[in-house]
Amino acid sequence: MLHFLDPLVIIKAIGILGVFAVIFAESGLFFGFFLPGDSLLFTAGLLASQHLFSIWFLVIGCVIAAIAGDSVGYSFGSYIGVRIFTREDSFFFRKKHVERSHAFYEKYGAKAIVLARFVPIVRTFAPILAGVGTMNYRKFLAYNAIGGASWVICLSGLGYFLGNSIPNIDHYILPIILLIILISFLPILYEYLSARKKTNSKH
Repeated sequence: MLHFLDPLVIIKAIGILGVFAVIFAESGLFFGFFLPGDSLLFTAGLLASQHLFSIWFLVIGCVIAAIAGDSVGYSFGSYIGVRIFTREDSFFFRKKHVERSHAFYEKYGAKAIVLARFVPIVRTFAPILAGVGTMNYRKFLAYNAIGGASWVICLSGLGYFLGNSIPNIDHYILPIILLIILISFLPILYEYLSARKKTNSKH
């Protein structure tokens, strides 16, 4: 029943170039927020441990895709400016995602570009908001490179390490992916509960 969620199936269908495309889209195209970047990186690292492709090719390609995606997001943010806050909801766009990412960006400042890499949805909109806020591009690019490289190396490296350490780990891939998704959404849950607590304390 969960066959269509299995990242092993997805990667075998789209190939490593497809993984690069997903990482690029999720990193900076506003409609890419629903793409499974975390799980694909982990699973691709796992497949690299089984010699289906080179771990170095995977890491270098994904780092480039992540940095390029964020740069496109920054450019889009610079172009659209504050109009993004008045854009109407559509199938691919939800204003609540922008507002949540904006709160994250306001709290952490430039560091949000690095931290957001590990938070689904937020990582898609953080570079866009950096462009909206006209962050210096050279400063943005430095944080972008650090965040992109850290994210790719951590998740694909974890998959590669576990793939080399645990026999038949592909049998447990779905539970591991669900755990990764749960952990990655904890910061969003924390911010949401903190915001509700502050709102309730005012009443």
